Amino acid sequence: MNTVTKNQEVNKAYGEVNKAYGEVNEYINKVLGLIEKSEVSAEEAQWITKETVDGFREHVNPGFLEYRKTVTVDTQFAAVEWSDEGSCFTDVNGKKYIDCLGGFGIYNVGHRHPKVVKAVQDQLQRQALHSQDLLDPLRAMLAKILADITPGDLKYSFFTNSGTESVEAALKLAKMYSDRTTFISTTRSFHGKSLGSLSGTAKGMFRKPFLPLIPGFRHVPFGDIDMMRKTFETCALVGEDVAAVLLEPIQGEGGIILPPENYLKEVRALCDEYDAILIFDEVQTGMGRTGEMFASELYDVVPDILCLAKAFGGGVMPAGAVVAKEKVFSSFFDNPFMHTTTFGGNPLACAAAIATINVLIEEQLPNRAKELGEYFLAGLKKAAEKHGDKVLEIRGQGLMIGIEFHQDEIGYALSKGMFDEGILVAGTLVNSKTIRIEPPLTISAEEVDQVISTFEKVLNELSNQ
Repeated sequence: MNTVTKNQEVNKAYGEVNKAYGEVNEYINKVLGLIEKSEVSAEEAQWITKETVDGFREHVNPGFLEYRKTVTVDTQFAAVEWSDEGSCFTDVNGKKYIDCLGGFGIYNVGHRHPKVVKAVQDQLQRQALHSQDLLDPLRAMLAKILADITPGDLKYSFFTNSGTESVEAALKLAKMYSDRTTFISTTRSFHGKSLGSLSGTAKGMFRKPFLPLIPGFRHVPFGDIDMMRKTFETCALVGEDVAAVLLEPIQGEGGIILPPENYLKEVRALCDEYDAILIFDEVQTGMGRTGEMFASELYDVVPDILCLAKAFGGGVMPAGAVVAKEKVFSSFFDNPFMHTTTFGGNPLACAAAIATINVLIEEQLPNRAKELGEYFLAGLKKAAEKHGDKVLEIRGQGLMIGIEFHQDEIGYALSKGMFDEGILVAGTLVNSKTIRIEPPLTISAEEVDQVISTFEKVLNELSNQ
């Protein structure tokens, strides 16, 4: 092949690549143009919906089209969310929904709280991410704030991007603290889906494809202190002493399961007796959700390690934290690079978390969750009084409420019916018979009344079918 021919073929190849890039960039510019807009036209909304459905089918995961309750048979209509504010989000066609799912507990201070958004925007004007080498101030300041507001003598913090990362860090801290390898978790627990966290999670459907998981995990029934004690005793007898117990103070994905009276205190006592670490996973229960800043305060129990995420970033930034007692965290002192993350504790996430804590304190949202939660729970129970054949139990703490049905199908039908009426609820991942009510803690009393009346209306409609 002569040089001229070779150059022609190279130029042709480059031309084809540039043409492809040009088409991609044209598409990108159209998307960026839509992002700039606060509102879109009906024609644009139709295009966005089609592109979203097609994109999920061809490039994200077509399974989500089966899962989403709003996608029609021909998959050309779906509720595509576009904006949010306060206690609500709005789809691309302009329909507003009261959010009683709350992103699985993300929006404790509401959607796009102005103070959280401003803190992130202000920080973004100066610096988005840190150099990874110099000391970054907001991480230090946020860690001090957490030491001040968390229970007991929790003192040192490691920052993450998500709940499962927080649990992973907690497990590594516990392993570093001692040479023990046994961890006790509970049935119906959910701690995340990365390999270590999944080892603590209880649902078999999530676990089986990835077996064997991290060795050393044992699961006992949640709330059964006798079984917990026997497991400690057995592990000690066979030389497999317990390193740590991993618990949600109130189980979220398990179906909003509250612990029996004194259970958490008795687990704390067992850990002290056997020199084991107590890890509380408050990824879903933390940041005011249950009527206190942290659910551990409800039960007057101080863990050795506290895991946070979800609402920690104020519904604006992904952010999480592990807060631990000095005796435990000091295992990381000699080599702070033993466990690291590139983006954990970045300036934008820290700014969001600091502003979130400020909002929770100034607006007294934990106490609001307690008071409004009692009102919400009572209203839902009253609405379900005539439907004992469908509703098994309504339970909760603060604005963390579960409605358990006798059959999965009833829960699915009720969730769909409420969504059609403009209210978003959803089931829990471990216990599919239970739907959750986890709205922003800023939800108004009028919106709560609307949810209760809609719940009653949909229940009545299901009874008449």
